[in-house]
Amino acid sequence: MTLKDFILSKIFLKNLGLAAVIVVGFIMLVLIWLNFYTRHGQSRAVPEFKGLTMEQAEKLARKSKIRYQVIDSVYTSEVPRGCVAEQNPRAGFRVKKWRNIMLTINAYNPEMVAMPNLVNLPRRQALALIESSGLELGTYRYIPDISLDVVLRQLYNGREIQEGDSIQKGSVIDLVLGKGLSNQRTSVPDLIGLNLRDAKDRIMSASLTLVTSIFDGTVTTGKDSTNAFVYKQNPEYSPDATLQLGSSIYLWFTTDSTKLQADTTKVVTDEITEIVK
Repeated sequence: MTLKDFILSKIFLKNLGLAAVIVVGFIMLVLIWLNFYTRHGQSRAVPEFKGLTMEQAEKLARKSKIRYQVIDSVYTSEVPRGCVAEQNPRAGFRVKKWRNIMLTINAYNPEMVAMPNLVNLPRRQALALIESSGLELGTYRYIPDISLDVVLRQLYNGREIQEGDSIQKGSVIDLVLGKGLSNQRTSVPDLIGLNLRDAKDRIMSASLTLVTSIFDGTVTTGKDSTNAFVYKQNPEYSPDATLQLGSSIYLWFTTDSTKLQADTTKVVTDEITEIVK
């Protein structure tokens, strides 16, 4: 029998067809298994774990048919000690059933750090060192001195703190800076519309001091204070306005956008009136 006759024979064609059926069937079984294993198209929203105790988190995870894993601990004042401080993925993110959610727990004991030495450092260098040490910058206070924008004293809760002293991570450090022997002045920054963090950064960049932040009745929660923006400042901004280094700035905050619009309209009206005059 020639090769051509063998290929065209019923036995060969029958076995070839059977092999094709087996291969197709195997591929279909693999696809079905992969679809089942990966739960294709089946997902659920990750619940909010932040603020829950570990017992509550375990019950919620079981109810939501997902798993969790504690990967780290931090110390924060945002949630009670021993409760979930952070989660990944965030709440609302869609995942497959029984997937792992990574949780970070708020430690029971605060993390302590050593106070760095900021004295005699330029202001910008001192700020960078404060941030890298896990501390927060509070306010500036300027006093007459031969140095200009150089740290003269470092304060914690109004008292001088020495290098190496143990202090809770995240503590607020205030600085006393020299303003030189001349009456050097700085421009008044435009703070209208900024949130508290951005306003503080701009005030400090101008070598001024934020004395008071006043929140109106629209700010009732911590989230409100984060979203609030400046609708009034004293001294007011103008292109030619200047202040001595270390001068005080007062800010008023709101979440009511109509106050910002009203203030902007007043400024424009005043400018038009001045031009007409």
